Amino acid sequence: MLTTRFVTGAPNWIDLGTPDIEGAISFYRALFGWDFQSAGPEAGGYGFFQLDGRTVAGGMQNGEEQGPPSWNVSFQTPDVDATVKAAEQAGGAVPAPPMDVMDAGRMAVLTDTTGAALNLWQPGRIKGLEVAGEPGSLCWVELYTTDVPKVAAFYSAVLGLETSGVSFPGGSYTCVNPAGAGEDGMFGGIVDVDEDPAGVVETTPHWLPYFEVPDTDATVAKAQELGGRVRMPATDVESVGRIARLTDPYGARFAVIKSAPRQM
Repeated sequence: MLTTRFVTGAPNWIDLGTPDIEGAISFYRALFGWDFQSAGPEAGGYGFFQLDGRTVAGGMQNGEEQGPPSWNVSFQTPDVDATVKAAEQAGGAVPAPPMDVMDAGRMAVLTDTTGAALNLWQPGRIKGLEVAGEPGSLCWVELYTTDVPKVAAFYSAVLGLETSGVSFPGGSYTCVNPAGAGEDGMFGGIVDVDEDPAGVVETTPHWLPYFEVPDTDATVAKAQELGGRVRMPATDVESVGRIARLTDPYGARFAVIKSAPRQM
């Protein structure tokens, strides 16, 4: 379960890179009820999406040279520089080396051994997201990859992540948790792009954020009304919830879920 009790290896931040930040603000405000607060003139246009005054994500406008529109997932580390070295030794690449983000923290951008991008975040003044697991906030992340065993070994070596397998009709699913956290610490999964239980064709390795919603079908309809696109229609997954995969009007991929009640 993803919470704001962030530990090493767990996602502690997400942000949106988009060619139209004002359009994206309007879309996510109407879809999730988010407001947007600028981080100030020194932040280069970066700001914070907030829900009832609590930060749920970051975002900024990007040019074409900075890559396609996307949601970016950051993972907590106590030492960005050491984690980058571990990533290089494990066969990953470092498109953006470690750098300080004023006094907020220290970050780097990696790609794993199958090409999926991820960020590292070493907390400074900003520890991480202020809300997770509630409607309108991040609740799960999934990695789509071309080689599950290879990439699982990478994340184990770099972030200490542990995996466990779950079977689904028509495919398999690999759950992920921080070292020693067990089932209660699961925050995401790894899916082979050729064995997606949902039957969606994913063409490039990437991390996909899931946002909790009170009604999946209503959220899908609203996203379409606002110019978003449905990549996978609302679908029930037994013991998991009702999920859908979408893009915003600019092409950034995300998913929504109305989670099934937890079994006591």
